[in-house]
Amino acid sequence: MSNTDPGDYTVTDWLEISAHDAPLIVTFPHTGTDIPAEIEAKLVSPWLGRKDCDWWIDKLYGFAAGLGATTVRTAVSRTVIDVNRDPSGASLYPGQATTALCPTTCFEGEPLYHSGAEPDAAEIERRKRIWFAPYHDAIQREIDRLFNLHGRVVLFDAHSIRSRISRLFDGELPHINIGTNSGKACAPELVDHIAQICGATAFTVVVDGRFKGGWTTRHYGQPDQHVHAVQIELAQRGYLREPSIPPSAKNWPVDFDEAYAAPMQAALTDTLEACLRFARS
Repeated sequence: MSNTDPGDYTVTDWLEISAHDAPLIVTFPHTGTDIPAEIEAKLVSPWLGRKDCDWWIDKLYGFAAGLGATTVRTAVSRTVIDVNRDPSGASLYPGQATTALCPTTCFEGEPLYHSGAEPDAAEIERRKRIWFAPYHDAIQREIDRLFNLHGRVVLFDAHSIRSRISRLFDGELPHINIGTNSGKACAPELVDHIAQICGATAFTVVVDGRFKGGWTTRHYGQPDQHVHAVQIELAQRGYLREPSIPPSAKNWPVDFDEAYAAPMQAALTDTLEACLRFARS
């Protein structure tokens, strides 16, 4: 497919799929801000329910379709359901602070719901059926389609987080956090290529540090079956003018500034091109 081909773009009221034919899928599990009215009414505040969004990551990777990559994005907020968590509810980081499949607190531990309004087991199952399952069904369909075309596929899970969240990690997070489930989700040569590219920039880089990849990376990454998965978690200061003071409804989120984001976007473009070279090799 040529870089100018618009591909097959599918949109429901919450799921966006831009299908192209290169052997690369970029997924956006946490860029959504949609919260159904009946759920938002139970929240402490609408802003708190959206605070932990991976702000503007889909804009940052807006070049991906031009490379021929397929993208899959949910417009639903992670507060409704986190599609990058184990659907069984098991923690991805045992012994460490994290958020749940249907979070009841934000990253700092503040309660998201009014007391007694938290989702119960039946409500969690309902949300899994409505949002979690269709999102992952779409990813699996695209993996199968591209695998049939190429025999090898790379899935790239795109994330970001504020640079300082003391409940989740100490100090300031490196700019680029590459996660491969401790090497289980992709071939070593792929992560080596990505680390070399990112390491040649002005940004700080770590591989399988605090963020080793969420459920998407761990579930789909099967290098022995020629499906390779990588997560990149960006510290938001690398592409946003992140406030130095704690976030509030007055200062967060900031607008997306294309000029400020350009160096990170260039590094990510090189990274996705490396993923494509690997998939085609």
